[in-house]
Amino acid sequence: CWEVRKHNSSEWCHFIRSNPDCRLDGGFLDYLVGVFCVFPPRLLPLAVTLYALWLLYLFIILGVTAEKFFCPNLSAISTNLKLSHNVAIFSLTSPLHGVTFLAFGNGAPDVFSAVVAFSDPRTAGLAIGAIFGAGVFVTTVVAGGIALVKPFTAASRPFLRDVIFYMVAVFLTFVVLYLGRIRLGEALGYLGLYVFYVLTVVLCTWIHRRQRGDGLAPPGPWEPEMPTDVEEPEPSGTNSGDYGEEYRPLLPSRETSLRILTTALSPLDYRKWRRKPWYWRLFKAFKVPVELVLLLTVPVVDPDKDDLNWKRPLNCLHILTSPLLCVLTLKSGAYGLYQIQGIFPVWGLVTLVASALALIIFITTSNEEPPKYHCVFAFLGFLASAMWINAAATELVNILRTLGIIFQLSNTVLGLTLLAWGNSIGDTFSDLTMARQGYPRMAFSACFGGIIFNIVVGVGLGCLLQMTSSQPLVKLEPDSPLVWVLAGALGLSLVFSFVTVPAQCFQLGKAYGICLIAYYLAFLCVALLTEFRVIHFS
Repeated sequence: CWEVRKHNSSEWCHFIRSNPDCRLDGGFLDYLVGVFCVFPPRLLPLAVTLYALWLLYLFIILGVTAEKFFCPNLSAISTNLKLSHNVAIFSLTSPLHGVTFLAFGNGAPDVFSAVVAFSDPRTAGLAIGAIFGAGVFVTTVVAGGIALVKPFTAASRPFLRDVIFYMVAVFLTFVVLYLGRIRLGEALGYLGLYVFYVLTVVLCTWIHRRQRGDGLAPPGPWEPEMPTDVEEPEPSGTNSGDYGEEYRPLLPSRETSLRILTTALSPLDYRKWRRKPWYWRLFKAFKVPVELVLLLTVPVVDPDKDDLNWKRPLNCLHILTSPLLCVLTLKSGAYGLYQIQGIFPVWGLVTLVASALALIIFITTSNEEPPKYHCVFAFLGFLASAMWINAAATELVNILRTLGIIFQLSNTVLGLTLLAWGNSIGDTFSDLTMARQGYPRMAFSACFGGIIFNIVVGVGLGCLLQMTSSQPLVKLEPDSPLVWVLAGALGLSLVFSFVTVPAQCFQLGKAYGICLIAYYLAFLCVALLTEFRVIHFS
């Protein structure tokens, strides 16, 4: 499909429509047809600009969905699972939660993007570029930024453990790329490596607490508590009318169902809006449409609230909208539009069944008290938010492939730049903010611990889902020499930290941060020069 720009502009549309390689699998919009058939050639810069803006908005959709809907529901699920544990096991659930539920929540955009990219051999380079590119970015720019913002002493054992596991994962990926394929056993080996990592984290934590003789003691210096003096969180699919004890009425009053519904669907906290700067309001204005649609389709259970965020009219509406969302986004609506016996569509059947169930729940519950089965809404919200993330990731991969064809760029360079930066921007701001608030050790640990999940589960699960009984392997042929530059750069950055951090007695200061950022800039220059064939590799 890359040959399209070599033809006369009058032939672009026919080439795109007639070439099977130009078909975008999945997604709701055909970006190649849009840019080469809908827009005339003289308006190509306008089309590229609109696509770039839509790309940025897709990153916003991914971030909002993961932060305000996917992660809270994962947290609610893990909380409900903890309730069935005894006290002896409960002492281990904190690290287990961090390396499973929390890692899955934070890495959801990266993993879903990788799974979608691996689904098509033409876009597998995007997944490799994004996973490796994000790894280089986080372990150099973000980790170096933390050391620049607030010099600190790193936790020795967790740092060494995470770096060793990450180097093993990078080495396995390098071998897979060298072989050019990944088989079933190797894909399962990736997932097994992460299970082994989780067990190692739990075992090390248990041994450390046994040595201190207080199994239920507060977290140690390498497991710091989350900061409590951070800025108050925005309402996340919750009750935006709940402003704390200060604003609660002295006498309790029953709200009508309509009032509860309109309050729960408001994504704005007006008191917070008035005291925020203009740039925060501008960014919030862009997020409001996304948040409103998500509030309509994704339930959120909040165990920290007395009512568990039970909003009877809205949750009953979710019984209808969430299943409809799932069937209409799965395989880009192919299953939802399928007609049973050629007569009745699947989405119609889902609407009838869900409407009846929503009516039953509305009649048998009250506005004041959540039902005993309210925790089920956390699983429904988890599924619905996962479908949103998957749909946004599919559009993201398709539009990046389109931009690669327009500008004649390999998928790898798009993955290590745009996709990696977009998926890492949230982690960057949160880690640097955490460091400024006095928790640099926690932020630094997140740099190396979180990306282990992304590479191991992203590659392992992404390839495993593409295997069939007739073809139990996935081909991973590098689309450019840039893949080897990327893999070598990531491995070298890990070796650099593995050697220099202990050499400094784990005392990390500004010199370490400057070296890491300078390393990333040098790597980026080499990568771009390789992409544009200024530097040649045999």
